[in-house]
Amino acid sequence: MNGFKQLTFLAIFFIVIYVVKSSIYTVSEVEQVIITQFGKPVGLPVTNAGLKFKLPFIQDVNPIDKRVLEWDGTPSDMPTKDKLYISVDLYARWRITAPLQYFLRLRDERSAQSRLDDILGSETRNAVAKHELIEIIRTTKNREPLRDELLTETEREQKLGALVPINKGRKLVEQEIFKAAAEKVHVFGIELLDIRFKRINYNASVRPKIYDRMISERRQIAERFLSEGNGEAARIRGNRVRDLNKIQSEAYHQVEQIRGLADAKATEIYSSAYNQSPEAIAFYEFTRMMQSYKSIIGKNTTLVLSTDSDLFKFLKGMSPDNNVSINIKE
Repeated sequence: MNGFKQLTFLAIFFIVIYVVKSSIYTVSEVEQVIITQFGKPVGLPVTNAGLKFKLPFIQDVNPIDKRVLEWDGTPSDMPTKDKLYISVDLYARWRITAPLQYFLRLRDERSAQSRLDDILGSETRNAVAKHELIEIIRTTKNREPLRDELLTETEREQKLGALVPINKGRKLVEQEIFKAAAEKVHVFGIELLDIRFKRINYNASVRPKIYDRMISERRQIAERFLSEGNGEAARIRGNRVRDLNKIQSEAYHQVEQIRGLADAKATEIYSSAYNQSPEAIAFYEFTRMMQSYKSIIGKNTTLVLSTDSDLFKFLKGMSPDNNVSINIKE
């Protein structure tokens, strides 16, 4: 009998512990709780941290995060007002401010993320479609561009390297998306805190146009540099030819001067050497005549000379060889 009482007491003890444990729950600092009874919310949301009580077995605890949560959308392609496709990656920060409304409409965070995908994705497409590409890319409205200092005045007047003017910019476009989306998510008990463009990439069909524009601007500058380089090269080549001609002319002048002085000096030496006696003069005439024969008379040479010429005087007594034919007619 005593053993049965002990078993009964232990059973009652464990039942009481289980009932107490089922009726006690804790709420952390980062949570808020909705109590449901048979699946329907009862009472007000529990937002204060601590130890709380509920009816055991028939009531359930549904924790809801009250921290700032992150929404990170997937990149998607969308057209701009100027019919250019870009890939937009958006992120946002949000939190649950009306937990009961949130629980009734969405139940859990996964459903909330899915609804944010639809709303923010739709509003982003609408905003992008209403603005040109430059409005979404640029941030500062009146920013002065850094332009190449080597640009000429004509190129500056053509606005080469200048920025395309904008009316709004990326920040105002983000504000438009935020304002439109915040009103729509408010009905779900959600407060949208902030949104930002995480990344904006050119679509594959847009990139060639952007690159072509960049290449065209760089090519204009390169062609100007090439033209200036060719002009400078032509000027240098002209100066080189002029300087070369000048050097050659001066060198030729100096050569002729040296040669004239040398000839004059040689003539002076010859004159002083051969004028010393009649025999020296005769010897000089003889050697000069022999040198002239060497340059005048060749193979099959025919000379017509008068009998009183100096050339004839020495040829008259010359015996002919096989290569030179001498016919003397007086």
